Amino acid sequence: MTEPLHLMRLIRFAIAFAWLIAARALLGETLPQGDMEFLRDMTRDVIHASRVAPGSNGGGKWALRNTVGFPLVTPGRDSYHAFWIRDFSMALDSGLIAADEIRDHLLLICRTQNGPGVRRLANGLHLPPWSIPDHINYNGLPTFYPGTYATGEDQGSGAFGQMPPIDDHYEFIHIAHVWWKSTHNGEILRQEVNGVRVFDRLLSAFGSPLTDPPSGLAQTPDDDRAVGFGFLDGVTQTGKLLFASLLRYRAAGELAEIAEAIGQPHHVPALRRIQELIRTSLVPTFADPKAIGGWLRASTGLSREADVWGTLFALHLGVLSPSDARVARTTIADAVRRGTIVCEGGVRQVPTDLDFSATTAWERCRWPVNTYQNGGYWHTATGWLIAALWQEDRKLARQVFDDMISHLRSQDFRRGNGFGAPWEVFGSNGSARQNPVYLTSVALPYGILKELK
Repeated sequence: MTEPLHLMRLIRFAIAFAWLIAARALLGETLPQGDMEFLRDMTRDVIHASRVAPGSNGGGKWALRNTVGFPLVTPGRDSYHAFWIRDFSMALDSGLIAADEIRDHLLLICRTQNGPGVRRLANGLHLPPWSIPDHINYNGLPTFYPGTYATGEDQGSGAFGQMPPIDDHYEFIHIAHVWWKSTHNGEILRQEVNGVRVFDRLLSAFGSPLTDPPSGLAQTPDDDRAVGFGFLDGVTQTGKLLFASLLRYRAAGELAEIAEAIGQPHHVPALRRIQELIRTSLVPTFADPKAIGGWLRASTGLSREADVWGTLFALHLGVLSPSDARVARTTIADAVRRGTIVCEGGVRQVPTDLDFSATTAWERCRWPVNTYQNGGYWHTATGWLIAALWQEDRKLARQVFDDMISHLRSQDFRRGNGFGAPWEVFGSNGSARQNPVYLTSVALPYGILKELK
């Protein structure tokens, strides 16, 4: 009996040793603490650089000064002279913007929200009831359309849509949800702004954009268009819209949580039904595996290309079935290995091998190919990408992370003149860098990666 016992002990030891080696390998594929601290500190410093103090014009030659009564957080130093709803919302999960700042910006949005009637503007533009602005100027007046700082009747020609962008309505809800989660204080949501409760303003904003009731998806027609997602405001997309629908899915869940928390549970069933409709409609509506593999299409009308960011965001929200998620992650990892969606850790919006044509990534876009929204690379989406790869290939995820950190360190704006990282966007050859010290390029990735397990 001695020899078999000895053999069994050897086998058990070998198994335990193998598990130890595997565990050490797994533990080795974590994000380096020093790099994460660098990313955190850069995010903190970009937020600080992006604040515009009361009475300040933010530097430069901008005529307006901040009169709203508190520091405004802009999308980045020097480039954007206003408070942008989506950028602020996308920075909040970093955890580096204080609750009182969130409250102040939330109430400012409430004060500038359109009222219960349609507002007609010049050039056929119109604001549906309870529309949310695209951005709010230093003087507290709202601009509802991209491409302008105008606040009066003439806010553009319609090149950026006849109705305001859809995503800001759902980002407004995310801002309120982050504030509630950080304070667990529902009083501000019951507070009235211009005679209307904040919570009712959230509900009305949720109901403002055009949707397709059978599917729950956000949509926009060709002849009365709204931008779906502000990071694609120069791209003409029509029909059902992927990214805006994903934001609507998240907003419905966040509104349901808020409603439950402040004693309004009768709203919850309808909001949860909307989430379920969107969940079951996404793949039948936007998937096209024979043509684009595991990617989801950006829309069903114009500019329906494979949407890298939308697919990553769907994975981040956990809205895909396990089988669909596996296919998407495999497609994403393959694209990273082939170099069709990443450069220096930045993420393209359309894979290079699925561009609409040789001259444009999107079917209809106002920017030249391989620049800005038409094929530029953005760190804003890198956290989603790394998180998706984390479940597929951790070494590949580390590679993307290391490339991003190397880019940020080499071009760190804190090094002085001539340095501008985090950039909003950059080209594949290192040129076409645009808008330095850009907030979501670090705040959004950090907010995701600090939670990565």
